Amino acid sequence: MGLIHIDLFATLDMVGQSPGDPDEDPEGFAFGGWQAPLFDATIGELVVAGMEGMDALVLGRRTYEIFAAHWPHQEDGVDGGIATLFNSIPKYVASRGTPDLSWAGSRQLGEDLAADLRRLREEHASLHVIGSLALVQTLLRERLYDRLNLWVFPLTLGTGKKIFDGGTVPANLELLEPPATSSTGAVLLRYGLAADVPQTGDMRRADRGLAQEGAGGGTAS
Repeated sequence: MGLIHIDLFATLDMVGQSPGDPDEDPEGFAFGGWQAPLFDATIGELVVAGMEGMDALVLGRRTYEIFAAHWPHQEDGVDGGIATLFNSIPKYVASRGTPDLSWAGSRQLGEDLAADLRRLREEHASLHVIGSLALVQTLLRERLYDRLNLWVFPLTLGTGKKIFDGGTVPANLELLEPPATSSTGAVLLRYGLAADVPQTGDMRRADRGLAQEGAGGGTAS
């Protein structure tokens, strides 16, 4: 069974709207492209490393349209390696409408999105969902992901679409490796979805947290 990765860029107040370009999702949002001034070589290297083994993309309609207009024309550019990867692997689009699927290898998912994704998990080793905040809400609600790769940037916006919004449900996550940091203060957090739901306790007790010492958390498969 393959793994479903969610790859996201967020502000400290968890806004994930339009990080890379002012025109990505401009309606009612004045901060499109907020990620660009804080991007550095470390972020670029870690983003590329995180794509190792990717054999399919799953995208919401709007993110798909942005990618389809950009990546087919970038193989000779500075991000040629990413372009070659994206252009060569299958692309699955979550949409209730009729998107233009002319980007080679593109296919629309059905109305039962969760069922389609469970089937794709059997067909692919490493599916990545990039951006696509509406789609992410479905994945969170269904606990239908294995990895959450979250870049957190050192700014707050106070407005915009949030990553953890209407689809968020109680879930435990396990930090898979130490956080990585960039020269601009951005932090990469790689989590795996763990079993069960969050527990409660009493911080007034002397043994608070001791039950967790030495306990290993298994990720979902």
